Amino acid sequence: MGKKVLVVDDEKLIVKGLRFSLEQDDMEVECAYDGEEALEMARSNKYDLVLLDIMLPKLTGLEVCQQIREFSDVPVIMLTAKGEDMDKILGLEYGADDYITKPFNILEVKARIKAIIRRTGSKAKSVAEKKTQILEAGDLRLDCEGRRLHISGVEVNLTAKEFDVLELLVLNPNRVYSRENLLKLVWGEDYPGDVRTVDVHIRRLREKIEPNPSEPKYVHTKWGVGYYYKNL
Repeated sequence: MGKKVLVVDDEKLIVKGLRFSLEQDDMEVECAYDGEEALEMARSNKYDLVLLDIMLPKLTGLEVCQQIREFSDVPVIMLTAKGEDMDKILGLEYGADDYITKPFNILEVKARIKAIIRRTGSKAKSVAEKKTQILEAGDLRLDCEGRRLHISGVEVNLTAKEFDVLELLVLNPNRVYSRENLLKLVWGEDYPGDVRTVDVHIRRLREKIEPNPSEPKYVHTKWGVGYYYKNL
């Protein structure tokens, strides 16, 4: 059985074209045409990926992505208007894994979808193969198999990529990773985005885990070099 993809866009011709093209690659495609319908379908079904336009009726794509992240780690690719850099940054802030600019080449869309599904599939396999691993550092407790974080006994909800970044840093305390290196290790060699993606996720991560994000306790910056986790 091919991968199952949810395509969300209020432009029916775009949806029709995406559906036809993805089905040619043996993917199972379901479609939604507004934000509320997309959110309901994401709650009721299990998808391997969501292709989500930002400009939608009822709920915006950003709102849909943010709410999906409350209950699912399904990969999300945002469709953004040409030249709207703020939409791209906001998409990443709200938990998207990637973005594609409209108008797009369908071959690029298919390549991005396959790359993300391949990466997430490989990660799921490696997680399933390793034994339960609990990392404890000071008041921070990372359940690497359950992918849950507790700080001082209180659970903190992270997106999939936020967890991946934190896990890598905690597993390698005091080792400084450049933004380019983090992008390659967490997002993959073939990820087309730039290092701003890393900065956005580090900022969001700090807002969630640091008592004072401007004076980090866990995730530190080595100016001119990169980021590292400081052993407490």
